[in-house]
Amino acid sequence: MLKGTRIVEIEALGPAPFAGMLLADLGADVIVVHRKQAPMPGLPERALLDRGKRSIALDLGDAEDVALVMRLIATADGLIEGFRPGVMERLGLGPDACLAVNPKLVYGRMTGWGQDGPLAHTAGHDMNYIGVSGALWYASLPGEPPMAPPTLVGDIGGGALYLVIGMLAGIMNARAGGEGTVVDAAIVDGSAHMMNLLMAIGQSGALVAERGQSLLDGPHWCRVYRTSDGGFISVQCVEPKFYALFLAMLDLTGDPQFARQFDRDLWPELGNRLAAIFAERPRDEWARLFEGSDACVAPVLSPQEAARHPHMAARGSWLTMDGILQAAAAPRFSVWAQKTPAKGPARDEHGAEIRAELADPTALR
Repeated sequence: MLKGTRIVEIEALGPAPFAGMLLADLGADVIVVHRKQAPMPGLPERALLDRGKRSIALDLGDAEDVALVMRLIATADGLIEGFRPGVMERLGLGPDACLAVNPKLVYGRMTGWGQDGPLAHTAGHDMNYIGVSGALWYASLPGEPPMAPPTLVGDIGGGALYLVIGMLAGIMNARAGGEGTVVDAAIVDGSAHMMNLLMAIGQSGALVAERGQSLLDGPHWCRVYRTSDGGFISVQCVEPKFYALFLAMLDLTGDPQFARQFDRDLWPELGNRLAAIFAERPRDEWARLFEGSDACVAPVLSPQEAARHPHMAARGSWLTMDGILQAAAAPRFSVWAQKTPAKGPARDEHGAEIRAELADPTALR
C-alpha cells in the first residue's frame, strides 16, 4: 500500500521502532540506521520491531557516516527519530540540516514530553506520560491504584500511532505540492487526544471527575471479574438491551436491584454480588455460556491463548513464525496482500546493498 515510500529510521527504543514497523507492514521501504555496536538494551538481534525493514549499521559520531545518512535522507520521504530534544541537532542531523537537503522531507520526532515545555528534557516512561496527560486517571476502580496495559495507551496508542498518522499526513501534503514538515509526536499529546471520546461522553454528564462514578469505569456492568480458577471475565453491557440480556443469562431479570442499571448508589453492592457469582465457575465455563450472545461478555486471554481463540485464529490475528509469537500486520486491505516477516534483519544485513544504491541514485527511486 505504501510501495514507493522510503522512510529512514534512526535506531531507538519503544514507540519509534514500532512506528517504523507499522510503516514497513504497510509496504514502505524502511531503512533502519542501526548502531555498529551491540543492540541497545532491550533490543535483541533481529528484533521483531525491525521486521520488514532493511538495516545499515553506522556510527553517528563519525563524520563520514553522518554524511552517508544525509545522502540517504536526501532520497527519503520521511525520517523517524526517538531521541530527547537536541540530540539529533548535536549529531548534525536536525530538521534544519535535513530539510535543507530534502525540502519535502517529513521529519518525525517521537518523544514522551514533546519538543518543548518544562518537562521536554526530562526522562520518563509510558506510565509517567499517561499519568500527566490524564489518560491513566480512569484505569482502575476506586481505592485501587490506576494501572493500564503496559505500553498500549502511551507508547503505542498515544505515541507510535500518532507519529504514523502525522508522517502519512505530511507525506500526502508534500506529494500534493506542499513542503516538508516536522512532526512533533509527543505521547502526552496523543494520549490526551485519545481521551476525547470520554470527554464527549462527559457532555451528557455520564463522565465525572471522581473515579468509579462514570458510566465506563465504575458500574457493575463495566468491569472485569475473577473466576473460580483464577481467570478473568470481562463485562461491558452498556446499552440497556444488552444489559437486559446479560441479566437474563444470569437469571437475574427479576431482581429489583439489578433492574436499576444506572443507579450509581447501587454499583458497589451489585459489583460485589456479581463478583461472588462469577467466582462460582471457571473462566472457560462462563465464556461458553456467553459466547455468541449480545450480552457483551468475553474472557480475558493471554496472547498465547488469544492466538488459539477461534475468532482470532480464523482472522489470523496472531502468528508464530520462527518460534516468535507476534501479531499480524493491521489494518487489512481488500486490494493488497500484506506479508508479515518473521523478524527483523541482522545488523547491517543490507549495508552493502544500500551503499550500492547510494552510488547509483536512480536505484533508490
